[in-house]
Amino acid sequence: MAYRMDMPPKEAQKTERLFGTDGVRGVANVYPMTAEVAMKLGRALAYLIRSGPHRHRVIVGKDTRLSGYMLEQALSAGLISMGVDVEQVGPLPTPGISNLTTSMRADAGAVISASHNPYQDNGIKFFWRDGFKLPDETEAKIEELVSSGEIDNIRPTATKIGRAIRLDDARGRYIVYLKATFPRELTLEGMTIVVDCANGAAYRTAPAVLEELGAKVIALGVSPDGKNINHKCGALHPEGLAKAVVKHGAHLGVALDGDADRLIVVDEKGNVVDGDAIMAICTGELVARKELKKKTLVATVMSNIGLERAVAQWGVKVARTRVGDRHVVDEMRRNGYSLGGEQSGHLIFLNHTTTGDGTLAALQLLAVMCRQGKPLSELASIFQPVPQTLLNVVVKHKRELGELPTVMKAIKNVEQKLGNAGRVLVRFSGTEPKARVLIEGEDAVRNEAYAREIVEALSKALNG
Repeated sequence: MAYRMDMPPKEAQKTERLFGTDGVRGVANVYPMTAEVAMKLGRALAYLIRSGPHRHRVIVGKDTRLSGYMLEQALSAGLISMGVDVEQVGPLPTPGISNLTTSMRADAGAVISASHNPYQDNGIKFFWRDGFKLPDETEAKIEELVSSGEIDNIRPTATKIGRAIRLDDARGRYIVYLKATFPRELTLEGMTIVVDCANGAAYRTAPAVLEELGAKVIALGVSPDGKNINHKCGALHPEGLAKAVVKHGAHLGVALDGDADRLIVVDEKGNVVDGDAIMAICTGELVARKELKKKTLVATVMSNIGLERAVAQWGVKVARTRVGDRHVVDEMRRNGYSLGGEQSGHLIFLNHTTTGDGTLAALQLLAVMCRQGKPLSELASIFQPVPQTLLNVVVKHKRELGELPTVMKAIKNVEQKLGNAGRVLVRFSGTEPKARVLIEGEDAVRNEAYAREIVEALSKALNG
């Protein structure tokens, strides 16, 4: 099968962009993640949302990183300096900011987080008033305003300057919303659930939601200190969660990432269940309840071909997109689909939310378990993945793959060896200086060897 190159057009790479696949991201206090840039981003966003005579408001949240204090104040100062009021909510999951933006009729929402990245990094991403992430053209306009100096002389004074307040009940509002997405006729009473909050934004919300719905909760990763977010815990490191599930005889384990917009789960036997398997389980339930719109599931090019095979039994098609939950959401909105997600655990239930939400996704999975009365291991058995090998290589520069003849030769060589029984995907990360090589085929040992062939070619071509 043909490979995909998840890179922007060549002409789009001539000018350095601030926004990647999920907002602006980088090492905290190093360009572009500096207080100065954060202030300019705030001013640019404020300029774009100003319309009508009302006082404009932006909800600002963050995860638990040490650098969040610096960027929160800088971003807020930029918004306030343009006459926009700021409502700060402190640590709250990314989807919580999206939800509050719409429920409180705010003009926009802003999240300070680098998601699954280590604590040294941070990022800023925005939601529009409808709760969806900004479209590409709006991000491009913000970049233009930041770099051009066009709005530098816009300086409201006196009472036209914005103000900041702390929204003390934000967490409670979000918890109420999450519980409302769980079927009222069901309860989690009698279930034991281990939840690993990655010492991140959901460290207080996720355990509370599950407990209030009746579950016995064993909470891990709920002691953030500014530096331990995602450190050997959470969705990227479910090993400790798996051990805890087995130790406590839990029904399942839920692992969130730093900003809690995605999850990985562990079944009662300690086996990891990824986003593809969760999508397959939920697809079957939605089909049975006649709630899967147009009998189509949206996934990215990273999802295992085993997902297509699993949902085919219900006559469901899989629409593939580029990597990134925003591309999944765009495809869903454009064509009226209701369920989509990524192998990494970004799951979007568009009937309930506008973005990936790890806790909400866990509740939808728990609802299936309650309704069917089956353990997670049995439910997950409908998904049989084809062996995949994913290798990452740090690169100094990102270039069009078509400009790298040795890399193209290595890719074509592997494709010929795999034939129609496998798949090659080579793409550059939108958030890190890395190239990712995915090989999918029936022989795991050969997959590893094939991936290393391409990684070696990429390293020589881009790091030489």
